[in-house]
Amino acid sequence: MISALGHDADTFWEGLKAGKSGVTPLPLEDIDDYPCRIGATVQDYDPTDFMDRKESRRLARFAQFAVIASGEALDSAGLNRLEDLSNEDLTRCGVLLGTGIGGYPETEAAARVMVKRSGTRISPYYIPMMLPNMAAANVSRVYGATGYIGTTITACAAGTQSIGEAAEVIRRGGADVMVAGGAEAGICEIGLGGFSTIHALSTNSNETPEKASRPFDAERDGFVPAEGSGILILEDLEHALNRGAEILGEVGGWGVTSDAHHLVHPPEDGAGAVRAMQMALNDAGIQPGDVDYINAHGTSTPVNDAAETLAIKTVFGENAVKTPISSTKSMIGHSLGASGGLEAVAAIRTIRDGVIHPTVNYENPDPACDLDYVPNEAREATVNTVLSNSFGFGGQNACVVLKRYV
Repeated sequence: MISALGHDADTFWEGLKAGKSGVTPLPLEDIDDYPCRIGATVQDYDPTDFMDRKESRRLARFAQFAVIASGEALDSAGLNRLEDLSNEDLTRCGVLLGTGIGGYPETEAAARVMVKRSGTRISPYYIPMMLPNMAAANVSRVYGATGYIGTTITACAAGTQSIGEAAEVIRRGGADVMVAGGAEAGICEIGLGGFSTIHALSTNSNETPEKASRPFDAERDGFVPAEGSGILILEDLEHALNRGAEILGEVGGWGVTSDAHHLVHPPEDGAGAVRAMQMALNDAGIQPGDVDYINAHGTSTPVNDAAETLAIKTVFGENAVKTPISSTKSMIGHSLGASGGLEAVAAIRTIRDGVIHPTVNYENPDPACDLDYVPNEAREATVNTVLSNSFGFGGQNACVVLKRYV
């Protein structure tokens, strides 16, 4: 993990349980005229704390995050990067990561060079920095994984979809180990401007940034831009048992659908989300009553939160009011293609610790959002099964069921 709440999974999780917000004023120049001037950025970040300077200059920020988070994940899995990976058949180790936009700030920087000087003065590293596939490519290169590789680019659904797709690679016998999750670092002026012109961002809390992201609250007015990376190591069960791995959880099932509806808005009835959630439950062989907790997409936008609430009611029926729901984005903002990876880490920690993190800033009930969103304070609970939702621009939906391993 690397996020606005810290540079590792433990710090991230402790922050979530404490209801800590990672939203601060954006470290960008000349944005006084923008309606949103806040975001959830990775604080006190120096890439040379994690890699040598030469390497850091060749990697876009989103790829740096992916390499850093993947290194921590490999250590956590007992694979200890190159030392223990050398004992593995690296042709059976793969990488499948999600991202929404790739090297957006690097593209903006290159465009500024082109306009001010010349296109011939653009960095020779620009192309291999900005390509969306370079997060997965660099994780593969740095850690020597030469098996299946792929990149999922389905906007805000990408991180979750990559986990499902990676599990499917293992299911069909295509790999023993997969690095999966998401990475994003798209905060720059062109991104801020683009999202501002479609009125997607929060604008009413620039002076109190920690209050800006308020999923399901009646006063929500848009999402807060964010960055980071969340990575899981998925592994064939027999392979994990044979090497004595500590198993933190199980991918039970997953589902992906398309709304085929609108460029950026979900249908009001959340029909695509309904089908994605139902597909994930069916794939896991479970019923709505078996789900102990839902990690919501919960972006803090008026349309999304209401549509997701209605979709949950449609799928869960009478169980909807009984099932706790919370939004990780209330504290770390919306990191687009990385969000599903970050939220999967939160889901696994929820199962491990028996603590559901809160949805912070839930202060004003909305009649259209009337479920149990675990408002403002963490809650102890026995959690064996989590449904994690991710819904992206273009109407692309991905859901994954994560379960306790028994």
